[in-house]
Amino acid sequence: MHKIKPQRLLHEGLLLSAQKHPDKSAIIAEGVSHTYSELLSAVYKLANFMKDHGFTRGDRCVIYMDNTWECVISIYACLVAGGVFFVVNPQTKQDKLKYILDDSGASILIADIHLSGVFLDIIPNISTLKSVVISGDTDGFDLSLCGSFDTVLHESNDTNPDIKHITNDLSALIYTSGSTGNPKGVMHTHLSMGFALGSLIEYLRLSNEDRILVVLPLAFDYGLYQLLMAVQLGATLVLERSFTYPAQIFKRIEDEAVTVFPGVPTIFAMLLSMHGRSPLKFSGITRVTNTAAALPPDYVESLKQIFPSALIYKMYGLTECKRVCYLEPEILDLKPASVGKAIPGTEVFILDENGKHVEPGQTGKLYVRGLHIMLGYWKQPELSKEVLFDGDLPGERILCTNDWFKMDSDGDLYFQGRSDDIIKTRGEKVSPIEVENVIYGINGVNEAAVIGVDDDLLGQVIKCFVVIEKDSDLTIANIKKICVEKLENFMVPKYFQVVQELEKTNTGKISKKNLS
Repeated sequence: MHKIKPQRLLHEGLLLSAQKHPDKSAIIAEGVSHTYSELLSAVYKLANFMKDHGFTRGDRCVIYMDNTWECVISIYACLVAGGVFFVVNPQTKQDKLKYILDDSGASILIADIHLSGVFLDIIPNISTLKSVVISGDTDGFDLSLCGSFDTVLHESNDTNPDIKHITNDLSALIYTSGSTGNPKGVMHTHLSMGFALGSLIEYLRLSNEDRILVVLPLAFDYGLYQLLMAVQLGATLVLERSFTYPAQIFKRIEDEAVTVFPGVPTIFAMLLSMHGRSPLKFSGITRVTNTAAALPPDYVESLKQIFPSALIYKMYGLTECKRVCYLEPEILDLKPASVGKAIPGTEVFILDENGKHVEPGQTGKLYVRGLHIMLGYWKQPELSKEVLFDGDLPGERILCTNDWFKMDSDGDLYFQGRSDDIIKTRGEKVSPIEVENVIYGINGVNEAAVIGVDDDLLGQVIKCFVVIEKDSDLTIANIKKICVEKLENFMVPKYFQVVQELEKTNTGKISKKNLS
């Protein structure tokens, strides 16, 4: 067999795993098992189709899909074809999807057919698109603008297209909410993502024997990296669309002998509630990981009952560098409020407002150093300069998280709060301006202000203050209905409050400092 070169590019983990374990289950998608050889063959077919339709090195591919086998194929096919992928949350509405397609200059859109009501109308208006591929049952569907995913896999050849590219090339754009109201594209390279993978695998102590469950969206980088880690290791990924039906997930855990359970506090809260009514126990799970919002310390003891054999990891990260730090599970009880130390191969430090290193126990902004740091924000150099700074070495860039932290005398970190205006809820970043823009578009709304309110479970929840025009019959129910129609679920405010007026600054801007 052809000798595989060293793993320098993100997708080369797949090539090596397929060589070592061709008949091993790579992906179990909703109970259907697919081997590494099947995955590689399908990836090559889609990559060749992309190449034949003008997709070239550095082109961007939007993947607008649920957690499916086809989504996995699409991610790796884009990489093999020399492109830059980004998975868009299937909850994303039309205006935001159009912005992402336009902003990225996407060459190919790969999407689920059940989302056609969102993307079909905007396809003709995206001048950069060279092809659209639809996954799902396309019988009776007009394919004049689109191709069928199944047809691509049936008709394309599965030879390696062998596109030349290097570790400094972009591998992914990950769009995240920005302070301007529009999402910003975080640029990651094969080098930054490959380094992060190695560091994550090391501190989580994973092996190719692990079977990793994913109920988190692959559009969420926490979910995405479960896939990347599994393939890099030659392990098995058990892929589910969501945690909507817990009983089905519990059966899958048992049937597929899952060993790794990544979650967020909302999922763990559901588990603890169910455990309180009827005890749960998953002895086969050896790793439980949490990021996004902080895991309440009170959850830990109950999680130990549910997962008696598991190491429990508390972690902190941000899209701009994937992961910043983690707490060694052996000291979880000793430091329940800490998120630990920098991930392997990286460094963190805390500076005060004057740029001076703080003493242990003092609060300052957290800075990150390492190969996992993003290149910057796509086509937004000025915004990039706000978070990326020169390091001590020539050409080195340091990332400012813009979050407040303390560090104890052992070097363990404690999150103190966010210093920017972005709301972090359910593990997602939400721009208040993006929500306000939708609310301002509602007839009868005079003014609006959106803030984040602390929440033990979700980190923060969204609250909206609105001033309704006099004589308008607009109600909170009307406003919420429109928000549900135009925003992803996690962006819809939980609380609405009608006020007579909103406080203004001297320059006439709405002031949020006294809102709560």
